[in-house]
Amino acid sequence: MATKEQEITQIGHSVTIKGDIIGKSDVRVAGNVNGSIAIEGELIIERQGYVEGEIKTNSAVVAGSVKGNIDCSEKLILESNSQFVGNIKTKLLIIQEGAVFQGNCQMGATSQPKQQEKQPAKEINL
Repeated sequence: MATKEQEITQIGHSVTIKGDIIGKSDVRVAGNVNGSIAIEGELIIERQGYVEGEIKTNSAVVAGSVKGNIDCSEKLILESNSQFVGNIKTKLLIIQEGAVFQGNCQMGATSQPKQQEKQPAKEINL
């Protein structure tokens, strides 16, 4: 049986991928990805890494650059040298000092809050 360390897909510094990445293992990006990433594990984008495309993952750590939207079901960390341009949807977001983030963020539960029922006005006698 493979150990957790053996289940990491690594994209090296000199590698450029044009296309989509889909899988169940963790992915570490030190090179360039031009396409969507949809994984059930953790995504790590190293300082030299660059991703242009939509991302859907359980959790992510971004130290490099991302141009595109990200949907993390658990946690997203934008490290101090990261550059992120796009929209974020996550349960928990950590932005370290020095990180650049341009876009919108939706955190927590994705369901709409319940609207309060209107109650009839109370009659006040003076």
